[in-house]
Amino acid sequence: MPVSVIPAFLLYCYITAITPGPANLCSLSTSMHYGTAVALRQWRGLITGFFIDSMAAVLLNRLLGSVLGDYVRYLSWVGAAYILWMAWHMLRAAGADPEQEERRPGFRTGLLVNLTNGKVILFCITTLSTFVLPYTDSWAWLIGVGIFLVFTGPMCNLIWIFAGARLKALFSHRQKTADIVMAIALALCAVNLIL
Repeated sequence: MPVSVIPAFLLYCYITAITPGPANLCSLSTSMHYGTAVALRQWRGLITGFFIDSMAAVLLNRLLGSVLGDYVRYLSWVGAAYILWMAWHMLRAAGADPEQEERRPGFRTGLLVNLTNGKVILFCITTLSTFVLPYTDSWAWLIGVGIFLVFTGPMCNLIWIFAGARLKALFSHRQKTADIVMAIALALCAVNLIL
């Protein structure tokens, strides 16, 4: 990757990682409902799922090339279905007391969110095919950039986690409304994913 492309690459990574998406909204919601400790347990799953997505994107970009576009569409439908399922559960639990709930989000929840997260999958594939493959098809470059990508999204998830912890007090009397708004935002993410 030429030095002249690096600023655009970094800006693209930051903007894509910080904007709302399933993982960021899930991090915000978990932090608002259960606090930072539970959200950080879930975050470990998010980072693991992101790593798997990124390394799969490296393999797919390197081995499948132009055929990849057909498969991404199917992954988008799976991801959209999972996001809608999360939105439905968020709506069902809207305003519920988090202390009364039997199952709190954890590593597995975070892992599933990012393994089915179309935004992450498309982000990794697009980044590699736009910023690396036009300049080199070296495994070292692809893997290096793939590992770098793992630190972009999950680091921005931390911002959403800590924002949720700060907003918890603000929304404590409006939890049902906040849950409904986040469920609608997740549903919009799912719709955007398949359109």
